[in-house]
Amino acid sequence: MKPNLLSALLSVFLLSVSLSPAYGASKEIIQLQTQVDQLQHQMTQMKQSFDERMGVMKNLLEQNTDAANKVSAAIDGLQTSINKQQQDRAAQVDQISGQIQALNDTMDELKVRLAKLSKQLEDLQAAQQSMAAQQAQAQQQAQALAQAPPPDVLYNNALRDYNGGKNDLATQEFGDYIKFYPNTDLAGNAYFYLAEISYKASDYQKAVANYDLVLQNFPSGNKAAAAELKKGYALIELGKQDDGVQELKHVIQRYPRSPEAIQAREKLRKLGTAPKTRQ
Repeated sequence: MKPNLLSALLSVFLLSVSLSPAYGASKEIIQLQTQVDQLQHQMTQMKQSFDERMGVMKNLLEQNTDAANKVSAAIDGLQTSINKQQQDRAAQVDQISGQIQALNDTMDELKVRLAKLSKQLEDLQAAQQSMAAQQAQAQQQAQALAQAPPPDVLYNNALRDYNGGKNDLATQEFGDYIKFYPNTDLAGNAYFYLAEISYKASDYQKAVANYDLVLQNFPSGNKAAAAELKKGYALIELGKQDDGVQELKHVIQRYPRSPEAIQAREKLRKLGTAPKTRQ
């Protein structure tokens, strides 16, 4: 109970006592005074105890507040450290990503260079193989040429066998002449006689092919007119009359005073397509 309230109650009690009979007033007042003293003493003790407890609680509250502030500061510091670590890691990740991209770009460039080097190596190997093959072929041709008969002997033997009707042997000999001496003037004659052998055997397709070789490789040779004339004959035999007629007309235009031109006119006359003669 508070002291002010106690004093008010004591005043009311004393007033009531003063109105009581006088004979019992002294004794009761003394008792009341004693009780009031006791109450005041208890109130004082209670106030001291309350003040002490409030002081303890205030001290505890201050301690808790300090501890909470320290914990909050520690949390803030930890959060700051975590944020900094995250930023550092993000920067490291970006740096590593950039390095990886640079490595990938370098790897792609190396792959392109390696592919080019591989292609160059393949080309070089192919060139070496081709050169080796050409060299081997040249050596074989040189060896074969060294073992081959002289060109005039080989050609005369082939021509003799052709005129003697030995077409198989003549074919082999003319073929050997072309193989060993492909760039001589008589090589065109050899192609022509091979075409003639095919023509006589009714192999007109093969004959046309050999006549073409004469015309393409030896256009100014002594067998050019005969080759074009006989090519026209062979095309007509193959059923290609229009093409054959064109070849015969070309013989007449290119070699107008030759025996082949006379034969071409005669063939065209028989076909009913003879060109008009100039008046």
